[in-house]
Amino acid sequence: MASITSLNECVIRFANTNGTGSASANNMFAKAIFRMGIPVSPANIFPSNIQGMPTWYDVRVSAQDYMARREGAPDIVVAMNAQSMAEDVENVRPGGFFFYDSSRQIDPALMRQDITFLGMPISEICLREYKAPNLRQLFKNVVYVGAMAALLNIDIKILKDLVADQFKGKEKLVAPNVHALDLGFQYALTHFKCPLSIRLEKTNKVGSRILINGNTATGLGAVYGGATVVGWYPITPSTSVVENFEKYCKRLRIDPASGKNNFAIMQAEDELSAIGIAIGAGWNGARAFTATSGPGISLMSEFLGLAYFAEVPMVLMNIQRAGPSTGMPTRTQQSDVMTCAYASHGDTKQVLLFPSSPAECFQMSAQSFDLAERLQTPVILMSDLDLGMNDQLSEELSWDDKHAYDRGKVLNEQQLDEVEQFGRYLDVDGDGICYRTYPGTHPDKGSFFTRGTSRDEFAIYTEKGDEYVQNMQRLERKFETAAEILPKPVLHPDNSGSSTGVIYYGMSDVAIAETFDLLAEQGHFIDGMCIKSFPFSQTVGDFIDAHDQVFVIDQNREGQMRKLLIIELEQNPAKLVKVTHYDGMPITAEFISQSILRDIIAAPVKRAAKRTGS
Repeated sequence: MASITSLNECVIRFANTNGTGSASANNMFAKAIFRMGIPVSPANIFPSNIQGMPTWYDVRVSAQDYMARREGAPDIVVAMNAQSMAEDVENVRPGGFFFYDSSRQIDPALMRQDITFLGMPISEICLREYKAPNLRQLFKNVVYVGAMAALLNIDIKILKDLVADQFKGKEKLVAPNVHALDLGFQYALTHFKCPLSIRLEKTNKVGSRILINGNTATGLGAVYGGATVVGWYPITPSTSVVENFEKYCKRLRIDPASGKNNFAIMQAEDELSAIGIAIGAGWNGARAFTATSGPGISLMSEFLGLAYFAEVPMVLMNIQRAGPSTGMPTRTQQSDVMTCAYASHGDTKQVLLFPSSPAECFQMSAQSFDLAERLQTPVILMSDLDLGMNDQLSEELSWDDKHAYDRGKVLNEQQLDEVEQFGRYLDVDGDGICYRTYPGTHPDKGSFFTRGTSRDEFAIYTEKGDEYVQNMQRLERKFETAAEILPKPVLHPDNSGSSTGVIYYGMSDVAIAETFDLLAEQGHFIDGMCIKSFPFSQTVGDFIDAHDQVFVIDQNREGQMRKLLIIELEQNPAKLVKVTHYDGMPITAEFISQSILRDIIAAPVKRAAKRTGS
């Protein structure tokens, strides 16, 4: 049997039981590879229950810098869960390795001839070394990380440094964790041929990039964007956005003189109250946001319509998951594109931002508050579970300390003195954006009635059809302005001038570089464009017009971005080819390239059949 041979190119899967503390050990393993200068992409695949069910943690290592999930079986499985053992054995790639706790004999029926089994009595070792049952369970995770270091040629010093970093301030915990690493490392060196034919070597392909998840970057971006008020209700996978916002506020938003908080975080009784808090704070002049996922979006839609129609700035961080209804709460999808674009009833349209990396989560999170106030409307950040909860290789987060917040068209007391009659919904500049005031700005001028019912230019209630139409046309004009100032789409740098294009957004971007390489190997070179915002800029329509055929990549069943392009840009549906992926796992380059190749190969046959039948 020939074993897989590779250097800095592999996928390792850890199979654990949810709630056993394995996540931190697996994360430490991924960080060690990162510190070796090797591009790495970890992904936690966990159930929606609290404890006891199988959970997996995949680590893709790629010297070629391919960071999307790889299609197919892992090269190495570290099996620590008897419940999923049969499935885990079956999932190993032929020629790969299966590392398991041999304290219990493995079922002979599971033994495959095309993989290598590596048994280590981890439970017995921990039973001997640790008296407390909880310590035996926790240190099992650290022991197998130590063993994997020997098997894969990971510098054990890097792991020991990570332990010291993790338990900084809790030095009593450092020594026992280092001891557990050494137990696994020395056992593997003694009992196995180390390193395996799959091995790692230090390199410098990470550069200045960092390893961070999107929700951490989003929370920090909100701090830098000037947010001071959060109304929220916990929901997977958005909860850590607010947790990280609070963490960074406690570092950066405590008044040094008084010690008081310069921020307010209110956990509401439900999603309706949460967005209501954010809208109320935005109306009052604060920079405010809420965070949620699909089910929360459904509940918040009426309030989103109010903020749109009353023109109140606020930000909503939507970390998408698989729906509909409760769906798969711990699986990823781009499931809310249409829902958010037209959130609420009536002719409502919302501003959407589509980040593709933690760096963009940070930038767009901060930028969303400027955009919300400039446009006087909700802005929805469209992240997802994969981007939000899994660590990603990302460019360093950067911020210009000279940046001045764009508060939009807000009249102060002196400016109100110069206005003969203030019209809250009067379009003075022709861009659809009116002037507003903060409550209490002027003793006599600038007040208005904020309502969700129809009103005239001076905020006075009306049911006159012509005045309603005038207001709705002005709101449409505002969104034409928005299309000009929102983040522009990014064209693939190796633009080939091909007659075929591909449009993608969000985390599909991570798979695109590898996709183009796979297509190039088959002799196909296509142009790419990554959408960053909605409403769409002119560039999006120009890209579609410049190509005979455009594939649109969606991580949902319905091809929601494709539908949005057809509706908003009045595009020929036959020109836009749907490529959809929606099993809850992140999309792969293999899936995208194979989907495109199938259609390219079939296209001449389809055209010939059409000519024959005409």
